[in-house]
Amino acid sequence: MTPLQWVMFILVTALSVLPLLWLAKSALSPTQEILREPFRLWPSEVQWSNFSEAWTTMSVGRYMWNTLVLTGGSVFFQVFVAATLSFGIAVLRPVYSKVVYALVLATLLLPPTVSLIALYLTILDLPLLGLNLQNTVWAIWLPAGVHGFSVLLCVRFFQGIPRELFEAAQIDGAGPWTLFRRIVLPMSRPILAVVSLLAVMNSWKDFLWPLIAVPDTDRRPITVALSIVARSVEENLLFAGLLIATLPPVLLFIIFQRQIVRGAGFTGLKG
Repeated sequence: MTPLQWVMFILVTALSVLPLLWLAKSALSPTQEILREPFRLWPSEVQWSNFSEAWTTMSVGRYMWNTLVLTGGSVFFQVFVAATLSFGIAVLRPVYSKVVYALVLATLLLPPTVSLIALYLTILDLPLLGLNLQNTVWAIWLPAGVHGFSVLLCVRFFQGIPRELFEAAQIDGAGPWTLFRRIVLPMSRPILAVVSLLAVMNSWKDFLWPLIAVPDTDRRPITVALSIVARSVEENLLFAGLLIATLPPVLLFIIFQRQIVRGAGFTGLKG
């Protein structure tokens, strides 16, 4: 590595790691010390009890459970839609597949805030069914289904699967469902794992849409709930709750970072 690359590496690492270290230090510090010396390197008195106190006082356990439920459903629908839609676009290839693919990719160019009003009106009165999905898990799960980047990853992966496999299976009488279940899914486990991990991290950190779609405080995920209870608890307990909420996605990324990076840059299988 050149000196410039080393400097950039150190700078990026510091910008990424230092906020987490400061959060961990603040979670273990007394409140007055955080206010008086916010940039102190180490707490004068390590208070491990902050975590148990935050867990009970701020109901972190309940909000973590809400987050797990919302994240689990979002991941399922995102993986299901990405796999099935990409299978139709890349493998079955109907005449309208290019139009559908272009429309899905076009969503990547739109800021999420642009569609918030339309999405909110949709969950208030679901077209054709007339259902109000506000304050339900479906208000979070269903919008998470179609994710343009996940579809892009899966389409590129499926396009790399040799067409000879599908042609041979079709000669033996295999239909679309058999192709999907016996050929595509077994070969697509790496990319589906990447899509799942990215979906977990995106859903876990989502703030604005859960704030709008789930006004009931008892049903909100931890990212939204902590911002509300922050006004009524001490700073060290708030930081302890934030650290608890931050650890799961950070640990997932550390454990599976190679798969995520490889999947994000993956363009298909080699013949």
